[in-house]
Amino acid sequence: MLLLTKAIFAIMIGFLISVVLGLVIIPFLKKMHAGQKISIFVGETHRKKEGTPTMGGLIFIISTVAATVGLIITNKISYTSNLGIVLLVFLGYACIGFLDDFLSIRKGNNEGLTAYQKLFMQVLIAIGFFYIYMRSGGQTALVIGTLHIDIEMGWLYGLFILFVLVGSSNAVNLTDGLDGLAGGLSAIAFIAFSLISLIVGFEDIGIFSLILVGSLLGFLIYNTYPAKVFMGDTGSLALGGVMGAIAILTHRELTLLVVASIFVIETLSVIIQTFWVQVFHKKLFLMTPIHHHFEKLGWQETDIVKLFWVCGLILSMAGIIFGVWL
Repeated sequence: MLLLTKAIFAIMIGFLISVVLGLVIIPFLKKMHAGQKISIFVGETHRKKEGTPTMGGLIFIISTVAATVGLIITNKISYTSNLGIVLLVFLGYACIGFLDDFLSIRKGNNEGLTAYQKLFMQVLIAIGFFYIYMRSGGQTALVIGTLHIDIEMGWLYGLFILFVLVGSSNAVNLTDGLDGLAGGLSAIAFIAFSLISLIVGFEDIGIFSLILVGSLLGFLIYNTYPAKVFMGDTGSLALGGVMGAIAILTHRELTLLVVASIFVIETLSVIIQTFWVQVFHKKLFLMTPIHHHFEKLGWQETDIVKLFWVCGLILSMAGIIFGVWL
């Protein structure tokens, strides 16, 4: 009962702080002229979104960190090395995204950091994660209990961590293309990881995940169609990075592939499209990431988001089963 009370309180405090912060941050972003520049390659339905404030990820980032720190200070949850790592990854990838968004706004176009600059910073954080993880006694084996698989990877686990963190952060970033899409899918994924974490004994990570769920739900009040604010790279890179970190810390790396399947599919659509154009000199999809393919087919934006949310929910439910039995 105490754990259930903590869980409910975590969601509520994240939600309330996020809603209040939205009332403050969105007008501030408008005042700072932090408007999103829309790519010329997207359809006319997106052109009307030009100027919508970006960097809205600050809403759920600040609320999540503030609520977590507040609960630690008031001894409602205990500070652990895992919780410290999660917060560092969350803030580290948020800083990369913030810098990217800031440069885009300053340049007056949709180009902030170069792909290589962004990748370099992401890799640095992944290396830092691996160092702290090993210093805190982290395992370097890939374990799948139900299949009796226990693969000791040694230093190769560092490369694996790099792949998971960079891959997951960029996957959420690619998915952030429709109002409420990445935010809603992330909330669903973190509900799954919170339940898995609590069931298998990672209460600290479970409570953090629930705070983030509440913060995302508060953010979605402003981000669902028609969006009053976009999360920007500030939010999407932070969400993807911390999702990967939680999967690693709870030893549920393969579960991430199930829970985050929609993000994976979005990323694969871009990779497949690039390969198809290079080899066959024509497009396989009308536009990627794949949510834009549905737009080109004539689907309404809200219908695409609802479909992806439902699929994400079903896959997350499967991920919970897989993650608990892993």
